[in-house]
Amino acid sequence: MKKRFLSASLAVILTASVVYPVSIQEVRAANETSNVIVAQEERLTAKEFLELAVTSLTFQHGSEAMRQEIMDKWVKEGELKDLSTAIKRDEVARILVRALDKEEKEASLADYLEKANKLGLFKGISENSETISKQDATKIFTTFKTIKNGTNNEGVKEISVEDFMKNPGNFGYQLSPDGNYITFSSAWESRSNVFVKKMNDDSEPVRVSSSKDRDISGFFWKDDTLLYAKDKGGDENFHIYSSSFNGKEEKDLTPYPGVTVGVLSNLQGVKDEILIMMNKEDAKVFDVYKLNVKTGETKHVAKNPGNVSNWVADRDGNIRIAVVSDGVEGTILYRETEKDEFKPFIEMAAGDEVNPFAFSKDNKHIYATSNKGRDKVQVVKYNLEGKEEVIMSNDEVDVTGILYNSEKDKILYGAYITDKAHYQFFDEDFEKLFRKIQNKLGVEESELGINDYNKEMTKFIVSVSSDTVYGKYYYYDSTTDKITELATLSPWLKSEELAEMHPISYKSRDGLTINGYLTLPKNKEVKDLPLIVNPHGGPWARDMWGFNPEVQLLANRGYAVLQVNFRSSTGYGKEFLQAGNKQWGLKIQDDITDGVQWAIDQGIADPERIGIYGASFGGYATLAGITKTPDLYAAAVDYVGISNIFTLLDTIPPYWETMRNMFYERVGHPETDKELLTEASPVFHVDKIKTPLFVAQGANDPRVNQAESDQIVEALRARGVEVEYMLKENEGHVFQNEENRIEFYNAMVKFFDSHLKK
Repeated sequence: MKKRFLSASLAVILTASVVYPVSIQEVRAANETSNVIVAQEERLTAKEFLELAVTSLTFQHGSEAMRQEIMDKWVKEGELKDLSTAIKRDEVARILVRALDKEEKEASLADYLEKANKLGLFKGISENSETISKQDATKIFTTFKTIKNGTNNEGVKEISVEDFMKNPGNFGYQLSPDGNYITFSSAWESRSNVFVKKMNDDSEPVRVSSSKDRDISGFFWKDDTLLYAKDKGGDENFHIYSSSFNGKEEKDLTPYPGVTVGVLSNLQGVKDEILIMMNKEDAKVFDVYKLNVKTGETKHVAKNPGNVSNWVADRDGNIRIAVVSDGVEGTILYRETEKDEFKPFIEMAAGDEVNPFAFSKDNKHIYATSNKGRDKVQVVKYNLEGKEEVIMSNDEVDVTGILYNSEKDKILYGAYITDKAHYQFFDEDFEKLFRKIQNKLGVEESELGINDYNKEMTKFIVSVSSDTVYGKYYYYDSTTDKITELATLSPWLKSEELAEMHPISYKSRDGLTINGYLTLPKNKEVKDLPLIVNPHGGPWARDMWGFNPEVQLLANRGYAVLQVNFRSSTGYGKEFLQAGNKQWGLKIQDDITDGVQWAIDQGIADPERIGIYGASFGGYATLAGITKTPDLYAAAVDYVGISNIFTLLDTIPPYWETMRNMFYERVGHPETDKELLTEASPVFHVDKIKTPLFVAQGANDPRVNQAESDQIVEALRARGVEVEYMLKENEGHVFQNEENRIEFYNAMVKFFDSHLKK
């Protein structure tokens, strides 16, 4: 479930290499105590114990920042004043109780020691010594993991693919502007449609859309009119529709073939009109129009000269900012009024991303996210002379989202993601409200989202989601302090039967810190497991902590699932993203391989039972993996993946044309980098493939055309290599229709089981 963020720009971090006082052999010792004899009896200092504990009890082996963050949770300020002295038994007890998340009302070290003894954490440790040796620590960590995992190595009951992949129920709750209605998506005829429910009323929800061919992609209110968007068969040409409250009078307000539409501004205070961007005149670029949501009449507002990638309207609905770019370098243009000419406002060099998202209430300042002149994306505020004021920054990662309230003319919070989502608040009243709701629901801040609220900020839609909770929606009324549950996503999935997602880090072979996530099958010993590495798409995106149905499905079947934010992933700073430039199939692939090797070295993964699966760029990484390291993988699934970078660049959607130079900069130029792209394109190296392969593709995919999958399948079959191929004529970039999702994941699980569970 998505928090209601305004999206920040792409970016990521290059962290210096760190040497820890624990070696890989000591990590293995912690994981495989029965196979290691530790003869040393020296007493551990507090620092040594903490370093060993983080290495042994977590999967943070490469990030100094994350290791310190964990230590700060285990040890509060002032508790261990001298880290160089031997750590005492009761101090160890306090750390372990917190690490187990068993802390309650302990007031003294004696209380923590009593709790630790009740939990059995010091089982087998002599009671005569108040300090801890390395041998003691190794035993303690083994006991800790047994208590935490509670494993009998029998796994959990098998949950059907249908239960993971069918429509999850009611989701996407929003409030009408007046707060009198709630809207949400729910399945009708196996497709997500829009429903409306009157507040404080016992009447049944009313369905207001009747889509049978395709899920509704999103919906929003314009005053008393409910609008929604959908495409046809996955072609990503999204149109805006309106509907009557009984769903019988649907109207396509933008009925233009081959055109895609985006909403630019709701035009608060302007009756019946919104601002949209549409590539109606030229498929390559988006002009600005006013759209009458009652009649469908459009009025041309701003003409795109061919290089504008984004427009920003002021609080009165006037187009005052245009972002122009050649795909690599760009300029923010500004004008005082719509009658004036645009003039340069902020210059952007290669790698710079400045994303204006709102004008202040008086139209005299501009809010934006920016990494100009710095490595990390920050939240900034510009005056009309371009002078910058930094509002929020983080030393380790980018600011990834903000919640801006137009009525208060204030940023309520900024969000950043290290291992999980965290918030920095800028409005005291809003933070108090957030914390009150958080305490009422008993969740961590990373699990809570503020999804919507009314103009007066008295009525709220909030959501809760975690790695083992798909999602819950609640309605909160601050005037009565009452919270009401609205819906639970996939209530048939029980949290206690699902697998935890563990943040991880490791060092790449050339010294970069790579972060990611490891999901381990529940109630299974963490040793020599079949593992599936799941590279994310993009590649200018990232994996995040949270509920993931496909990862949970694989973990339920007994697989460990590894997700890595390889170089070029966003969120970690400009340098980290640019470290992946022209490294498709090269250093990016090495990062993925190094992650697999890390899991093998930890004793987590069985080297004979490694699979790889990914979609889009992740599908490319799958194909690159079985051509570059064919001996590593025993099975591979390529889902709408790229096989030939030359044909990919030839067939990008027309409205990506303004980003073409960005592709050349980050991926490679088909002429000047011909040798590089030939080396990086899996289709030219099918002779190296010996891994069993399953390919899935949507025929209408505008990003990764069907030809990408056809090429690799045909090339392999020409060599007499059998490839399983699933092609869906009514799908685009990944399968959206419920029946296709279920069919694909059933086939994928069957495929992996046949090759990785022999």
